[in-house]
Amino acid sequence: MTGTSPDPSTDPVKTIAFVLYPGLTPLDIVGPLQVFAALADLVPGYRTVVVGERIEPMPSDTPLSLVPSHTFDGIPDPHALIVPGGLVPTLAAMADESLLRNLRETAARSRVVGSVCTGSLLLAAAGLLEGRQATTHWMYRDLLPRFGATPVTRRWVEDGHVITAAGVSAGIDMALHLVGRLAGHDVARTVQLFIEYDPEPPFGAIDWTAAGAGQYAPFARQLLDTALSDHPDLLARLTS
Repeated sequence: MTGTSPDPSTDPVKTIAFVLYPGLTPLDIVGPLQVFAALADLVPGYRTVVVGERIEPMPSDTPLSLVPSHTFDGIPDPHALIVPGGLVPTLAAMADESLLRNLRETAARSRVVGSVCTGSLLLAAAGLLEGRQATTHWMYRDLLPRFGATPVTRRWVEDGHVITAAGVSAGIDMALHLVGRLAGHDVARTVQLFIEYDPEPPFGAIDWTAAGAGQYAPFARQLLDTALSDHPDLLARLTS
């Protein structure tokens, strides 16, 4: 990869499609969406869309509701398909065959398939991560092998045309990486400057001790039990 920007003048428009479904975490979708929206402003030949099964307001896991711009049928061949995550509603969506079918069918026509946080569990439940390395939110990395994936503890993981990001804010890092791959490092650095992405968390770097020690395992299991209470077979598969 070079640091120069490819010339998109002879290429068709590349559509970056973000999946919206009820109950997701807004930052999982809005963070990388903002990155790609900046790319579309800087470089001709890119556009961002938000796809859902219906065009109607959908709740998130905050007071904010979001509305898709298109249905899956309206965007048949996106260049990239990005699936955000969340907590209980996302875990429950692992049993939503309608959503999983749309993910499978759209992913089959996409050059890049990606996820943020527990969105990778939806890719996994759709059968799209079998035999691949992947990551997800640290609370649920241990579920990936139940779907035939190999969990990796990294900010983002690429395996072939599939790229998965770790929890929530990692989606911004993954999106900047993809912008660099699509449009060159110089453009990616400009996007990073424009969105002023230069993290300085007030309490310093994360101390991963509690996560590594399994301190939050009971909480993670409680959420999983709640999400899949109506799907005992899937719950048993993931917890046995």
